[in-house]
Amino acid sequence: VHVLTHAINEQLATIGSTVILAEPLEERPENESESIRQLAQDMAAGDVDLLLVLGCNPAWEAPADLQFRAAMSEVGLRIHLGLYEDETAEYCHWHIPEAHYLESWGDSRSFDGGVCLTQPLIEPLYEGKTVTEILSLLTEGGERGGLDLLTDYWIQKAGAESFDATWRTWLHDGFVADQQSPPVAVSVSQEAVAKACQPSTEITDAGLEIIFRPDPTIYDGTFNNNGWLQECPKPLTKLTWDNAAIVGPALAQREGLANEQVIELSVGDRSIELPVWVQPGHPDGCVTLHLGYGRERVGRVGTGTGFNAYRIRDSHSPWLATDVRIQKTERSHPLASTQLHSNIELESEEAEKRHLVRVGTLELFEHEPDFAQHMGHAPSPELSLFPSLEYEGNAWGMSVDLNACTGCNACVIACQAENNIPIVGKEMVAMGREMHWIRIDRYFEGDLDEPHVHHQPVMCMHCEKAPCEVVCPVQATVHSDEGLNDMVYNRCVGTRYCSNNCPYKVRRFNFFKYNDTESPVLKMMRNPDVTVRTRGVMEKCTYCVQRINHGRVEAKKQGREIRDGEVKTACQQVCPTEAIVFGNINDPEAAVTKSKASPLSYSILAELGTVPRTSYLAKLRNPNHDLEKARDEGH
Repeated sequence: VHVLTHAINEQLATIGSTVILAEPLEERPENESESIRQLAQDMAAGDVDLLLVLGCNPAWEAPADLQFRAAMSEVGLRIHLGLYEDETAEYCHWHIPEAHYLESWGDSRSFDGGVCLTQPLIEPLYEGKTVTEILSLLTEGGERGGLDLLTDYWIQKAGAESFDATWRTWLHDGFVADQQSPPVAVSVSQEAVAKACQPSTEITDAGLEIIFRPDPTIYDGTFNNNGWLQECPKPLTKLTWDNAAIVGPALAQREGLANEQVIELSVGDRSIELPVWVQPGHPDGCVTLHLGYGRERVGRVGTGTGFNAYRIRDSHSPWLATDVRIQKTERSHPLASTQLHSNIELESEEAEKRHLVRVGTLELFEHEPDFAQHMGHAPSPELSLFPSLEYEGNAWGMSVDLNACTGCNACVIACQAENNIPIVGKEMVAMGREMHWIRIDRYFEGDLDEPHVHHQPVMCMHCEKAPCEVVCPVQATVHSDEGLNDMVYNRCVGTRYCSNNCPYKVRRFNFFKYNDTESPVLKMMRNPDVTVRTRGVMEKCTYCVQRINHGRVEAKKQGREIRDGEVKTACQQVCPTEAIVFGNINDPEAAVTKSKASPLSYSILAELGTVPRTSYLAKLRNPNHDLEKARDEGH
């Protein structure tokens, strides 16, 4: 694959322009699987006197065949540096609290060799130590701070003369100048390309396989203690607080498997029991297991959720297990998926007319640029019971490009951090009570085995003719003179009439006092510009009104209007593909105005007459007709 990729780039003449090749950054490259295997053997043989574990958790995540915990018991002195008293800390004589990276001085290299400096945002809360400080203590015999160690190193590199000025420049810029690796010239031989194109003779029918993958939210278990990530729905399965044995529809039908049914997967003499989740588009003949769950020392109760896939992971093949046996059980395990929560689709016949996600081909767009407008209709304004309003100043609006959205959930977490949104736990999520102000609806189109996948972020539409406002008996939800649908929290009495009347189902009700207002470290986490809500209050997206107000104050101090792009919502700011655009739709030059003027622009459920301020750009596909025909014919 690497050879073919280099050959393609060579043919496209991208080397040296869009693709820069450099030497690897590793000082001492080695086979990491072989390295940890050798360590486990040395420990089991009693050849290790001191084991120093720095910022990792091998007692839990090391491959099962290494029997790492048993080998650790043969070491005379075991010391662990980590953020948590995890499974490895339990097996060590000493546990040293590690400083979080936001509490630490340090440096790191990017892929191009450039050096970035890490500055702490806060003093260590629990007197934590960095890896650098611990290694310095052991090698030099004295305790020194991270800043002294860092500056001493760079003084040697840059020279002591005028170092203070150079150092301040580096800190201001965030990186050390002129450290990038020089580009290298690489060519691919025709012999290598020919060999890469030959069919592999090693491919055999290995039966059922298991694919091990890092979890989409908690990674390899590193972020298991992060409730935001635990409760964030996975982009495709929409599962929260759990992992499962993910299988395709064909395998599920062949084996008679159903969602939440517990099965036993066996690899050699090791096995694991966990529930099934049938996923459209998943390849046949394999099961995907996400790592990171099933922790033994995590959270407040000491035990995590989910199932430990590390138990059947082998060091010789850490990402793939073959010759897997599957055994059904009579048990089931409940899974909390948000797929059908706040569903705004009707029955299938009506859903076809709704076109919540509008998709067309590039060929269709070239012949009919406004095809998206023909997939729905807007009601006549004369039929509305609402009075027409004129917005003379700012009129805030948003546009979401469905071509760019990948369903990565960055906007969901950014909104949660920005607006002090609480987590509710697996039990409440299963009841449909998650509090996220943004949800990403995921749709499948086409064949179950090879569907097209579409993602659509849905937040409060800030309707100009908002159906939620007319039913509130205490005027807790009202319209601003800039077009925002505001929530007045201290008026809300929790009737939930607004939620019942919202066709987009984007309002969240605080059933319980989810927020912990006592723990000091959690108080530090919250945004002081946003109210911390408690039970009995309805809440929803505000278009980050606190950011709008901040931009207004800054503009007023300078005697000017708010500039386009000066106010960014949290979801817009964090979006890696820039799918979200926000701004003043009264400004004809604003990016959001131009986006809404596109023939691809449309509003969901516009036929209801709500006049949403949030619109979408229809998705375009550019399929290769020959490939699609071959796929349809089963080739």
